[in-house]
Amino acid sequence: MKPLTIPILPNISAEQAAVPCTLAGWRPLLLSKGPEAFCKAIRSHPGVLVMDTTWRDAHQSLVATRVRTIDIAKIATLTSHALSSAFALEMWGGATFDVAMRFLWEDPWVRLERLRQLVPNVPFQMLLRGANAVGYTSYPDNVTYEFCRHARQKGIDIFRVFDSLNYIENLRLGISAVKAAGGVAEGTISYTGDVSDPKRNRYNLAYYLDMAQKLVDEGIHILGIKDMAGLLKPQAARLLIGAIRKKWPDLVIHLHTHDTSGTGVATVLAGAEAGFVLKINVRLSFLSA
Repeated sequence: MKPLTIPILPNISAEQAAVPCTLAGWRPLLLSKGPEAFCKAIRSHPGVLVMDTTWRDAHQSLVATRVRTIDIAKIATLTSHALSSAFALEMWGGATFDVAMRFLWEDPWVRLERLRQLVPNVPFQMLLRGANAVGYTSYPDNVTYEFCRHARQKGIDIFRVFDSLNYIENLRLGISAVKAAGGVAEGTISYTGDVSDPKRNRYNLAYYLDMAQKLVDEGIHILGIKDMAGLLKPQAARLLIGAIRKKWPDLVIHLHTHDTSGTGVATVLAGAEAGFVLKINVRLSFLSA
């Protein structure tokens, strides 16, 4: 049997990498100052910030979300050092929740608690399906509120609230529950169509600006653009994000795209040029200043 390979980082000893990083990271600011001050600091940051989705999206894509908590925990303290300057780690929600119970025979809450202990410095982020929480049905409002409260208590900082059809009532409930729990509410627009094609008259620029306005009216802390099918082209990203940035100069914008078509990196660069402020993962997710 091959011995376990212990990853290393330059300029960090094995002893240092074996304990959680506590000297750098965005999370202490969030805990001490709250979501508004946290987002203001993010918006003032001079460069693009990265959200890493390895612990949720990567193994969902590659191995049907079957990576166990024990295996993630083996690299967690090293991750707290390697990604100490990251905006967030998206590590929970969606498939990670039900797969843990149905296939891995694990408790997803234990995963959250365990990884939070090992990574105290980087914000944790999750996907929330609005009133559907992390399930596949619409739950009573009090269930969603209690779920968000408990998730926040156990270590989730940022909740990326989305609805695949951009149904505002579903989004509204999720955003309200997150804010009531004291979390950072990222109201997210699911992208489809092509805003750079004038022949597309349903999901055009006006549609997305209207969706953004509805989310801003709900008091979101961050606006997310979720390009879940990798349809967002560089030209369209420049047009869409430029228009949003012009209308809301102080709003933190998060672009999340998938590199399905092979244009993900170019799309993120175009979005950064146009002024998004938050993160990348190709599976890309970027925030830009």
